[in-house]
Amino acid sequence: MTKVIISGGGTGGHVFPAIAIANALKKIEPGIGIRFIGAQGKLEMEKVPAAGYPIDGLWISGLQRSLTLKNLSFPFKVISSMAKAAKIISDFRPDMVIGVGGYASGPTLRVAARKKIPTLIQEQNSYPGITNKLLGSRVTRICVAYEGMDRFFPKDKILLTGNPVRQDLINTKDLKAAGLEHFGLAKEKKTILIIGGSLGAGTINNSIKQCIRGKITDGGLQLLWQTGKYYYESISSDESLSKAADVRILPFIDRMDLAYAAADIVISRAGAIAISELCIIGKPVILIPSPNVSEDHQTKNAMALADRQAAVLLKDAEAVEKLKDILTGLCKDEKQQESLRKNISALAIPDAAERIAEEALRIGR
Repeated sequence: MTKVIISGGGTGGHVFPAIAIANALKKIEPGIGIRFIGAQGKLEMEKVPAAGYPIDGLWISGLQRSLTLKNLSFPFKVISSMAKAAKIISDFRPDMVIGVGGYASGPTLRVAARKKIPTLIQEQNSYPGITNKLLGSRVTRICVAYEGMDRFFPKDKILLTGNPVRQDLINTKDLKAAGLEHFGLAKEKKTILIIGGSLGAGTINNSIKQCIRGKITDGGLQLLWQTGKYYYESISSDESLSKAADVRILPFIDRMDLAYAAADIVISRAGAIAISELCIIGKPVILIPSPNVSEDHQTKNAMALADRQAAVLLKDAEAVEKLKDILTGLCKDEKQQESLRKNISALAIPDAAERIAEEALRIGR
């Protein structure tokens, strides 16, 4: 029986692709043994068991960028995590180890590489994080979602696979009518989907407030607005927003397949997995990257699309002032919409999880 360890997590952008890879491995080889290694107290410790896989937690966290007492414990966390990862690997004896990014992947992949076990990292962003940069010279294979990654990694180790996405998003093209009905939206109006993550994005929400107060829906538009749980109460209690015509306000959208299907244009942050989903959906998109992520990943991700005329890039600092005009202009320009649809769809890789799983099994044999 083949045995695989998958390590990493911290955010949904790492955890859900990791689970998608595990599911793809299981589909290819039903009897495979899969074990996860994550970081104690992080999202993976809840979501991975819920998906049916065992997980061990390491005492590990990131190094703070500012001077803080928390950094004093960092060397001890690394030593503890390396020791625990070594024991798990010795006991489980995997044929290969996959890292998906996040705190736990560093110690796990370093131990595996040291033990000469085949290793694979999945780099989701167009600009790698510190952990994957350091691991790049040590691992067997590097699966990436963007071209030109030989700027950061050895060229002979790179394989372009794309980022794994939720399978229910693969085929949404025939669900438009169902999506409009599900959210109570009008068939004859152009639908703008606004998503800023499960917690929400303050800048995007403030920009949409300005759009609504600027009567943007008077031009035949309707908004499907995921505010995020953190912002929902204040927004829904504001009658100028909640009672505005043609605006649907939700804290969180469970049926993203139907939301994407209903949308004509999407406004979104620029996380790596969000962008991979948007490529598969193939709708015109305005990306407003968050400035509050490490190494400004989101701006670099968004630029990778904007440079190919596959998305409209709007800086976070300019969004409140400029979004209404940019959105109005895009809605009126059918030629630009079609060009964006064509260019973003060309970047889609819907079978990314399968590609990564197949490569992992190949190098693990």
